[in-house]
Amino acid sequence: MTKRYENKKHSEHIHTFECRLAGPGCDGPIVAHHLMKPWSGIRGMGRKSGDENLIPLCDGHHKALHAHGNELKFFEEIAGREFYGKLCAQHLWLQSPHYEKDIYE
Repeated sequence: MTKRYENKKHSEHIHTFECRLAGPGCDGPIVAHHLMKPWSGIRGMGRKSGDENLIPLCDGHHKALHAHGNELKFFEEIAGREFYGKLCAQHLWLQSPHYEKDIYE
């Protein structure tokens, strides 16, 4: 089994941002959401995606996303693009001061 990529500093960095879905429904502190449909790496059954697949969401949007159940449809309904979460996570990872190149080698 491949080990999930972890980067505590990047995870902490994600918490410094505002909710990527700011607007109606925003409520509570920022949480780092691990994408259920990651842009990078793997996600096994019952396993989170790696920390390069994090986006900042307020607690309200995070709970709404998990209650919805379909991450891609949720982002399409809320943000207008089904791959919105993937694009955000990828951008935040590549711009992170804690970015690590070649994490899957």
